[in-house]
Amino acid sequence: MEPPKTVTVIGAGSMGSGFVVQFLRSGLDVTLVDHRDSNLERARDRAQSAAAFLAERDLAEIDPAAVETDVTYTTDRAAAVEDVDIVLETISEELDAKQELFGALDDEADSDAVLASNTSGLPITKIADGASEAADRIIGCHWWYPPYLLRPVEVIAGAETSDRTVDRLRAFLETVDRDPVTVDRDVPGFVWNRVQHAVIRECLHIVETGIASAEDVNRAIRDGYATRTAAIGPLETVDIAGLELFQTSANDIYPDLTDRDEANPLYDRRIGEGRTGIEAGTGFFEYDRDPDEITGRRDERVASIRQALRTLEDDDATETE
Repeated sequence: MEPPKTVTVIGAGSMGSGFVVQFLRSGLDVTLVDHRDSNLERARDRAQSAAAFLAERDLAEIDPAAVETDVTYTTDRAAAVEDVDIVLETISEELDAKQELFGALDDEADSDAVLASNTSGLPITKIADGASEAADRIIGCHWWYPPYLLRPVEVIAGAETSDRTVDRLRAFLETVDRDPVTVDRDVPGFVWNRVQHAVIRECLHIVETGIASAEDVNRAIRDGYATRTAAIGPLETVDIAGLELFQTSANDIYPDLTDRDEANPLYDRRIGEGRTGIEAGTGFFEYDRDPDEITGRRDERVASIRQALRTLEDDDATETE
């Protein structure tokens, strides 16, 4: 089975510009679609910056100038999806908007194109309700951000998604040097966001109830739990420590963990005060730097972790030869 070679990305936000870089470095024909030219212009600038970053750090063989010369940017969605192998949407996380989009793609895209959604947690079966005739070709394809640095990608079949569509998407992801993670049940949040939100829910509960400050919680997770998890996964951690120990700890701790089923009130409080995140200069913390500088610093740290892990993986491979 030939993996898809031409891809159209719909949505020129941060993820869309990241897709441009990852697909371009993999030698694919890439088109980026948005309903505003201004969004496309900003996405082009972000993609060039990301490509330059990868080239400077020797993380990829990519010419930043190719972001300008080798990618098509357009507001004409129908023309952009007419004859491509895969369409990947990364528009707003609103079910109605995604259903409307896939309903349109049912008519506009090639009848054999894979229609993929980068939704971070909306069930694929519900998204496909907007395009019942194409439901066998609609599939979840959830990337970690930034997509040009993190390798895992969740693959989620809806109730009507065909095995052929799953196989084609997995082949595509392997072609662009990504690691497909199979999600066997189409549940809200899939794997990554179920775990991420479980952690954040407890972090906010700890802050809200005065167990520890936001600064200390952030530091404990970033410099402790997350650092170790970059080396070994959570279930490996259980194996190393011993199942009996974790079972005992779970019975002691679980009754005191939050089981809140709505967003923590800390969100509403800060949003109401205009403290919406780095674009506003404040959220849970204060920021005095440009948002692009902040995300650039994050990329530097993630890249350093990836490079260190890659070196260890290469050393392990050499030892086993």
